[in-house]
Amino acid sequence: MALPKFKRVLLKLSGEALMGDQSFGISPDMIQYVADEIRSITDLGTELAVVVGGGNIFRGIAGSSYGMDRTSADHMGMLATVINSLALQDALEKQNIQTRVQTAISMHEVAEPYILRRALRHLGKGRVVIFAAGTGNPYFTTDTAAVLRAQEIHAEILLKATKVDGLYDSDPVTNKNAVFITDITYMKALERQLRVMDMTAISLAMDNQLPLVIFNLSGKGNIKGVVCGEDVGSRIAN
Repeated sequence: MALPKFKRVLLKLSGEALMGDQSFGISPDMIQYVADEIRSITDLGTELAVVVGGGNIFRGIAGSSYGMDRTSADHMGMLATVINSLALQDALEKQNIQTRVQTAISMHEVAEPYILRRALRHLGKGRVVIFAAGTGNPYFTTDTAAVLRAQEIHAEILLKATKVDGLYDSDPVTNKNAVFITDITYMKALERQLRVMDMTAISLAMDNQLPLVIFNLSGKGNIKGVVCGEDVGSRIAN
């Protein structure tokens, strides 16, 4: 049996990843698949926190681009992450994985408020903690929220699950000659403006020496592979 390399990790899922082959919303098959993948690492004893985006429902920066007030649009995006978090919680609990959703915006009837010490207790008891509503502040992405929460809970690494295999020097969807990048420093990622995460998130990770791994969510076993120290995806570190 493979042994985990990391005791505590944070997994960042994009909202788009939950769409599967759909153009909007949450794919039941995809969220079941994600729950299965998460189960594969909780079974190893790894403590896991998750941050989910909301782009499959509403993206704040897109709303502001057609005239909506950016703060209002970002608050709507935060609520979209709560919807995704509750859906993921339901899928995980059907796998008999104890899960707690904590939100940066108080909504006591549907989730716990974000309280760091409570989150740490949940993790210590083997529960998966899903952090919803970003940082609770407009103008900050869920990528930045993921790095922030990872630092607060003392995660050893941040895993970002995407639709591509990792980092490329250009968009592999539009450029068939895009070159895959296995390892890169934070500073090089910033200088080359590789858009796999926003610049604020990468800068925050660099300041706190938090390693980042970007990999393809649809590759079955990839999450477990990263947690067990296999060469999966691309790594951003010093």
